[in-house]
Amino acid sequence: MFFIFISLTLIVTYWAAGRTSNLKTFYAAGGNITGLQNGLAISGDFMSAASFLGISGLVFSAGFDGLIYSIGFLVGWPIVLLLIAEPLRNLGKYTFADCVSFRLKQKPIRILSSCGALTTIIFYLIAQMVGAGKLIEMLFHIPYSLAVIIVGSMMVLYVTFGGMIATTWVQIIKAVLLLLGASIIAFLVLLNFHFDLTAFFNQAIQLHPKKIAIMGPGGLITDPISAISLGLALLFGTAGLPHILMRFFTVKNAKDARKSVIYATSFMAYFYILTFIIGFGAIIFLTNNPTYMTEDGKLIGDINMAAVHLSHAVGGSMLLGFISAVAFATILAVVSGLTLAGASAISHDLFPLFVSKKTLDEKKEMRVSKIASLILGLLAILLGILFQNQNVAFMVGLAFAIAASTNFPVLLLSIYWKNLTSRGAIIGGGLGLITAILLVIFSSTVWVDMLHFPEPFFPYKYPALFSMTVTFFMTYIFSITDSSSQAENERKKFQDQKIQSLIGI
Repeated sequence: MFFIFISLTLIVTYWAAGRTSNLKTFYAAGGNITGLQNGLAISGDFMSAASFLGISGLVFSAGFDGLIYSIGFLVGWPIVLLLIAEPLRNLGKYTFADCVSFRLKQKPIRILSSCGALTTIIFYLIAQMVGAGKLIEMLFHIPYSLAVIIVGSMMVLYVTFGGMIATTWVQIIKAVLLLLGASIIAFLVLLNFHFDLTAFFNQAIQLHPKKIAIMGPGGLITDPISAISLGLALLFGTAGLPHILMRFFTVKNAKDARKSVIYATSFMAYFYILTFIIGFGAIIFLTNNPTYMTEDGKLIGDINMAAVHLSHAVGGSMLLGFISAVAFATILAVVSGLTLAGASAISHDLFPLFVSKKTLDEKKEMRVSKIASLILGLLAILLGILFQNQNVAFMVGLAFAIAASTNFPVLLLSIYWKNLTSRGAIIGGGLGLITAILLVIFSSTVWVDMLHFPEPFFPYKYPALFSMTVTFFMTYIFSITDSSSQAENERKKFQDQKIQSLIGI
């Protein structure tokens, strides 16, 4: 099953390569993706290793509190639907920097947007590479480092040759398979209890070391500051994820962009219900089971592998093969989308500003994008190896924090706030990005777990509450105090009737 899927995706990539002849097809699939197709692709992009492997693993280890990620991932979508999707589709072309720089100074704003996008993408890539490496290591009994190298090589292949068309169809195929696979696992788990949820949860409570505590909050987040900070990151980070925002350029018009969000939200809501059942099912079928536990009582492959082990426990080798192939497909689809978004930020937003004095022709920009894909692939492999022991859902939480701190505030204010100026956006967004990165470095995740210092400088794991505050406050202060002629022109430009109609005011 594993190699059947690999073959299928390579066929899709070969087919897409013949249809990827210009920038619009490479970045935006020619704008010919329907609302339903894009909704499936977005859900495929969003139902990542963090969702399938990470959240089910967190529910397995912490119980009810593991759902904080799935709920947070989901509730951000109404914001995308109501505030972002339509204006982004109308104002942008290939990247969200097109939209942000529409009425502001092109060069500094594109640099800021690209830095925010690339930082978010790198943290997101780490999570996917860790999940992929663990999965391949467990399945084929090969070294973790080699497994990460294999995944990185394949993602570069998809993006370089197939562009957005290949990435979209790999995501659609993967979304359908993942929804099917998760449904089968949940069905088989509940079948053992004759679909009696009371008996199901009582059994999980009896087997889990924390007993009844797994049905209440506090297992993962122990203080209100961390809870608020993580909640803000997940709520607003969705509207700042570059690879998600890029998907709105693949549809024909704003109406299809809105449809995409509605379809995607429906698919994901159903999926996250399934991860809850899978996580508690893993408690029941894996706890104290020597087949899936090491001698010291830990899950083989760490908690990220809870869903994969559960598939074998309830469905045998056949379901294990199917779910493993789907999990691998999940990771490949997401890393392909991330790599494409990162490559577009480099080739479309950064490269013309620093290297090329003239406007890039399409062939040269595509060539730069493919080289950027290769560089990002190598970086993803290196970071995937370095962050081997991190929970993938937690790493995605950090990516969301950075997206919520830089990308979302600047994008939102550029669309809706008439007093936003280039100076305010650059200083506010830049300080928010720097704050988010520094707080991540000084938190226990990097400062203690990776650099092995005894105590973290920053006592909380999630920086969004602090870094978002910095971004919004500094953007406001430096915008309203900007009395330059450039600022006045930018405020007048916002009043332009054409812009008003494009953003839907």
